[in-house]
This record gives sequence, C-alpha cells and structure tokens, in this order.
Amino acid sequence: MAVVVLDKICKTYGNKFHAIKDLSLTIEDGEFLILVGPSGCGKSTALRMIAGLEEITSGTLSIGGQDVEDLPPKDRDIAMVFQNYALYPHMTVFDNIAFSMKLAGKSKAEREKRVNEIAKVLQLETLLQNKPAHLSGGQRQRVAMGRAMVREPAAFLMDEPLSNLDAKLRVQMRAEIAGLQRQLGVTTIYVTHDQTEAMTMGDRVAVLKGGVLQQVDTPKALYHHPVNAFVAGFIGSPSMNLFEGRLENRSLRFASVSLPLPPAAFERAPGLARFEGKSVVFGIRPEDLYDSKLPSGSAFSTVPAMVKSIEELGSELIVHLKLDASRVDSGDPDAVEDLSGAANTVAKFEAASTIQLGQQIDLAIDASKLHFFDPVTHLAL
Repeated sequence: MAVVVLDKICKTYGNKFHAIKDLSLTIEDGEFLILVGPSGCGKSTALRMIAGLEEITSGTLSIGGQDVEDLPPKDRDIAMVFQNYALYPHMTVFDNIAFSMKLAGKSKAEREKRVNEIAKVLQLETLLQNKPAHLSGGQRQRVAMGRAMVREPAAFLMDEPLSNLDAKLRVQMRAEIAGLQRQLGVTTIYVTHDQTEAMTMGDRVAVLKGGVLQQVDTPKALYHHPVNAFVAGFIGSPSMNLFEGRLENRSLRFASVSLPLPPAAFERAPGLARFEGKSVVFGIRPEDLYDSKLPSGSAFSTVPAMVKSIEELGSELIVHLKLDASRVDSGDPDAVEDLSGAANTVAKFEAASTIQLGQQIDLAIDASKLHFFDPVTHLAL
C-alpha cells in the first residue's frame, strides 16, 4: 500500500496537443480514487503515465514516497486491470492468476497457497481449472482482478474494467469491486467515463475536462457543490438543467417567468447578491422538479411547461419538457442534444404522476435547490 502523488504532471504530444495540463493529485494510502470525464479528457492518459506506459512530459510522480517517473512499469509496484481483461486464452484460471508468481520464480506450493487464497476472496474456487472461454464476463473480470491481486502491489490501476459488461452485471461488479477494494485496503485509481460508477464506487472523484482537473472531492460534495457549470452538468443522471436568467429584486427572471428566490437560494450561493440586475446561469437538477398536482410539488413555485416525452421506469418517470428558457451548454463534448421535440428540460416525477404526452403543465421548482454560475467564467457563485 502507498500514497500516490502527481505534481504538475503534463503530457504533450509531438503535434503540440496538451493531453494533460498541470495535473496535481494526492491519492492517499488505501484510498479509492475515480478519474472521470468525457471522451478525450485525458483520464486514461493520466492512468497510463502512472503505470509507466506513457512518458511524462513534465512534472513529478511518486508512489510510496519514491520518484518513479523514470522507472519502467515492472519496477513501479503497481498492477493494472484492463477493459478487455487481457487473459491468456490457453491457460486455466489458476495459471492466469499464478502467471506473475511463476515468472518471479515462486515455488509451486507458494503459488497454490496464494492463488487459493485469492480464489476464495473472489469466489473462483470452483473455476480454477476452467479456461477463459468457458467463463462469463463477470467471472473473467474477477480472474483479471485476481491476477492483479496476486502481486500484492502498492497500487491498483483500473482502466474502465466494466465497459464490456451488460448493464445488470455492471451493477453487480461495481459493488463487488468496491467491496473488494475496502477489504484489501489497497490504493486504487479507477478510470471511467460513467459518472454513475464514479459516484457509487469512489471515496473521492476527480473530474477532468480537456486534460485539466476541474474538481476533486467526495461524490456527495461534487453533487451538492459543483465548482463550475461543467461539473454540475456532468455529475448526476440525468444531468443538471442549465439556463440563462437574470436576477432582479431577489427574483430570477427568464423569458416571461419571474421566480421568487427564498433566502436559502442566497445562502447556497453567497456570490449571487453581487449579480443583482445582471445575467446569471442557473441550474436545477431533474429530481428538484415536480408535478405540481402531487403533494410533493404543491409547496413550490411553478412555471408553465409542455410535456414532450415520458420515460416510464416503474418507480419513477423521466419527463422531457419544453420550458420557455434558453438552455446553456455545460461544455461536455459527450452531451447529446435532446431530440424529444425541442425539449430543453428533464425532470424526475413520482410514478403516481398522471401527466400525458403533449400536455401543458405547471412545473413545480424547488428554488432553494437552484445552483448559480457566472455567465462568463461558468464558475459557481
């Protein structure tokens, strides 16, 4: 186990493309840190630099107090788990897990003892003589984990290890990997583009955009206190709705709507008062929008909206609405434009809602949960 420290790490390619810019992070001993961001943000590049698979252009990197930027991967005391498992198809599960020990010259008895210990932890005991072709995706992923664990490394590096699994198995494996990491207590850096994985697995989450670290904090802090509009729009599923507005007489004006702001809105955004009479960017999460005809929405201010599409999930409704407001781009290159007939707002309604497609409704907004951002810098107020 070890502390991993990245100090002003940069990666520049020959065409002057800056993949990583001044990345500084400290991953504590035993911590589970998630690197997350849209495609091309540099998260896998950062992981590969830690592993020694990519050369560092500038900056320093240490693992367990030792500078390692000039060391080859085999001398960095790390173990990687890849997206495609990278198992040897002609070897049994036992031989795949034991392979690094065999290369290191460990005795047969020592290999058997260690592999059996790991197989018990990973629930692979009955599969040790099987070959990868006869395993499910989740079982293969556990074998890949076992191969990394057998080395007892200072740190695990995981590069989108669940991307090839189906949705149900991903949920199961998220819980398994997170539980295993807590059990082992090994420093772990995990790369994913899936913010749901990031929010449910990590002790802390580092959000990257364009090679630049935007924010690193606990999942709860990222959700409730994003530092800018990009993080606000990236964290959460469905993502936060962002719009243009104007602050006038402690009310938020957008289009023909004037929404009174409670004191709690100014407490959440201490810098908001400076924007009296000025434009702002405001955000509201789908779960803070309500059907005003239900008790949960009856206490809040309402604005008119048109229902454009409804996704019935059983326990809740994902409702796409047209609101008379100008939507703001969060800067996420992976974001997909809403194709639901010019819808610009997403809400989560209770399953008890009886709204209909094409219906004009009063959309209830919990104004105390609004987020506000500078319209020029997009920094949180």
